[in-house]
Amino acid sequence: MKMEDSPISRLSEDTLNQIFSYLSLREIVICRSVCKLFNQTLTSPSFMHLISTRSHLNLLAVRPPHHHHNHHNRHVSLYSFIHVYDPDQNQWLRFSLDFLPFRSPHPVASSLGLLYLWADTPDSNKSLIVCNPLTRQYKVLPQLGSAWSRHGSVLVDSWNRVMVLTELAALYFSFSQETQQWLKFSSNLPSKPRSPIVISNSVFALCDVGSPWRSKWKLFSCAVKNLLNLNLNVMNNNWECLERHEWGDIFDVMKRPRLVPGNGNKILMIGGLKSSYSFNQSGLTILILRLDLETMEWEEATRMPEAMLRWFQDSKFKVFGGGNRVCFSGKKIRRLALWDCCKWRWIDGVPGNGDELFRGFTYEARLTAVP
Repeated sequence: MKMEDSPISRLSEDTLNQIFSYLSLREIVICRSVCKLFNQTLTSPSFMHLISTRSHLNLLAVRPPHHHHNHHNRHVSLYSFIHVYDPDQNQWLRFSLDFLPFRSPHPVASSLGLLYLWADTPDSNKSLIVCNPLTRQYKVLPQLGSAWSRHGSVLVDSWNRVMVLTELAALYFSFSQETQQWLKFSSNLPSKPRSPIVISNSVFALCDVGSPWRSKWKLFSCAVKNLLNLNLNVMNNNWECLERHEWGDIFDVMKRPRLVPGNGNKILMIGGLKSSYSFNQSGLTILILRLDLETMEWEEATRMPEAMLRWFQDSKFKVFGGGNRVCFSGKKIRRLALWDCCKWRWIDGVPGNGDELFRGFTYEARLTAVP
């Protein structure tokens, strides 16, 4: 039987809305993929208004590899969606991005239900777009040069204030600004910021202050208010190197460390333990350390189990996540390793052929209106 011949197609819009309103947000997302009628109903303004107070979903979003971003004509059907993983249900979901009238959408960050992505606008420039795949709304932020999309890290805080950070400069944008333009500041960091994150009202990043022959990582921070309190668009080295004598050689033992925001006022630092400090016969140990920003004390949160570790022995890997969830992606492993609230497990069914190296971010799916 065709859907147009089904009795449900004869129901009024109000009746369908009332029926579907009993579904959870997770079930609504799944049902959108069932058929055209369900998708039209579950994305209509009247239905979205009806369920506007529905609770959110805590998901992990994966970003397509860079070569898909650069060659947008390939795999168009695969990456016209944002692929997200629901850890609570051990299930992959897809949110369509077909409502965006732009080529090559490349998601990079999210905050409070809003998704931020780079895309090619009709004038062939890169622009940063803010959207909500659930409400199918979007807004184009003031135009930036393509160099910012190639070299800048996009950060968004819980007030949806947007920053694009590089070694030499930082851009700042707030939807509450009267001018609705990017403000530009000098960064003056000693090197390219590695895995910058936002916690509370501050930005944190790792920088290599060593030599070309030997890396030496340090943790730097800058309060967002230091940007906003300046009358001129110049930031006179407001970055502070966080150091404590009692930390000892905490940064020297880690190989290629990365930062991930933890729960509350905590930072997670993930990396391989250098072989000279490792008791593992294989020579590789992957650690997750946790810094409490209130006490400024480090502790070991966990380390990857040996059964998982062997898959990453000869593989370059990427790390993403937040809170008590940290995800690891390695080339040709065909699945993701997940530390989930003190438990380790595998995530199967990754999008694509599974051989690629994925980056990602946490995505709190909710029915937030685009400013």
